[in-house]
This record gives sequence, C-alpha cells and structure tokens, in this order.
Amino acid sequence: MSGQTLTDRIAAAQYQLTGSDVARAVCKATTHEVMAPKKKHLEYLISATNETNVNIPQMADTLFERAMNASWVVVFKALVTTHHICIHGNERFIQYLASRTSLFNLSNFIDKTGSHGYDMSTFIRRYGRYLNEKAYAYRAMAFDFTRVKKGADGVMRTMAPDKLLKAMPALQTQVDTLLEFDVHPKDLNNGIINAAFMLLFKDLIKLFASYNDGIINLLAFFMKMCIL
Repeated sequence: MSGQTLTDRIAAAQYQLTGSDVARAVCKATTHEVMAPKKKHLEYLISATNETNVNIPQMADTLFERAMNASWVVVFKALVTTHHICIHGNERFIQYLASRTSLFNLSNFIDKTGSHGYDMSTFIRRYGRYLNEKAYAYRAMAFDFTRVKKGADGVMRTMAPDKLLKAMPALQTQVDTLLEFDVHPKDLNNGIINAAFMLLFKDLIKLFASYNDGIINLLAFFMKMCIL
C-alpha cells in the first residue's frame, strides 16, 4: 500500500470545499501512505496552533475522526500527528485535549485487512493509551510534565509537598504507560512506528528529568521532617 489513495484525495477535496485549511492539512498528514506524516503538513498544523483565529477544537476533532478510520495506517498517523502537535504546538492544543470528556477510544482497535494490520493494531492500542494518559495528567496537574522547567528552580523541584504527592503518581503512570509501547529494533524499519518512537523517546527523557526532580524534592522534604 503506497501513495495517496482515491479516498485520501476525495477527503482532502471535501475539506478544501468547506474552506477548512486546517482540516485539509490533517487529512494530508494522515493519508494511507505507509510513511510518517509529511513534515510540511506537521509544520503547518504546529504553526496553526499559534494563530488566534484557528479553531483548535476543530483541529483536534478532525484528528479524532481520522483515528476512527478502519486502516491502521490512517489511525497510527493520526496519533503521531496529535503527539507531534502536543510536543511542538501551542500549549492550548493539549489544554483542549485535557478538557474533553472522551479521548482516543482505541482499546479494541483491530485492522482486519491483513496480518500486518493485526501486528500494527497492538502498537496503536498502546500508543492511544499513552496519549490519553498524557492528557489525563495535564487535566490533573494543569501542566505537561514534558514541557515544564527542569532543574534546581524547576516546577517539580520547587513544588509544595501536598501537590508533589499528587504529581508523582500521575507522572509514574504516564511513564509506565509510555514504556508499554515496547517497540523492538526490527519494528523501526516502519516509518510510522519510527516517527512514533522518536516522539516517545523525547517524552521519556523529559519525563525522567521531571521524575528525578520530584524525587529530589521529596527526599529534601523528608530530610527536613527527620530534622524536625
């Protein structure tokens, strides 16, 4: 399966007719081509999140709509695109995701079009869980653990003990869910999985940095308690 399908072209044309450039870019980023979303479409969507006249809910809803497709390729690319925007786009995008009552409902997703579809469906279910957890954590804490300032004067290092005791379990759950993706080197030959892996790897580094800051803060708090 390679190249844009007739369905891809029709979908893009429909969005163009409605005048929604953002929805059209989402459609272009999530075609049936077995390759990572194209950089130009991702960059357009990232830029759009910084425009005050852009409808963020519409952007997110179009991605959720694409994630309901029967093809693992389209669904996987919708997840990658969503994750990419969460990392590089304006924070109001993940704020909107966190405000939704429902997110990616992919726990039972299976692409039955072939054996390859079954294999990819496993990664999609795991990836969907992680992105949901990322949004839940933001809802609980009102910030993204991967985007906050790190180090001695960072958010986790200076957080009050009561809030820290709420933050650490949420952070631990997000890390655990990310590690469940469990990709193997041989799988990285797939361009879409490779794109997801790179985004997850970047998140993991930042999550561990936040976790380390939180542990240091907790230890300092307990040391003070012991002295008292």
